[in-house]
Amino acid sequence: MRGNFKYHCILKYSMSVRTTCYVLYIYVIQSKKDKRFYTGFTENLRKRFYEHNSGKVSSTKNRGPFELIYYEACLNEQDAIAREKYLKSGMGKRYLKNRLKRFLSLTG
Repeated sequence: MRGNFKYHCILKYSMSVRTTCYVLYIYVIQSKKDKRFYTGFTENLRKRFYEHNSGKVSSTKNRGPFELIYYEACLNEQDAIAREKYLKSGMGKRYLKNRLKRFLSLTG
């Protein structure tokens, strides 16, 4: 992924579209309290994870603390939104359960 990011930034810079590049993260956190998942996306994964654990996100306010169990990176906002939507769907949840089956079997 790192190589693609560099190429994308150089390409964007050389085309003068914009001079800064950013990555959008699609993430899945699991509540240590009720073991339920929450999926979202953000530009700043560390900050957003802190916000979830600090009770600053209304949809997860009373469910913390959380553990970050999965994330992906996208260079395009529409791709990130589509991926988040997919991971929240039935097929996306099956994908995640299959992808994380070893982790989920260890954590119960």
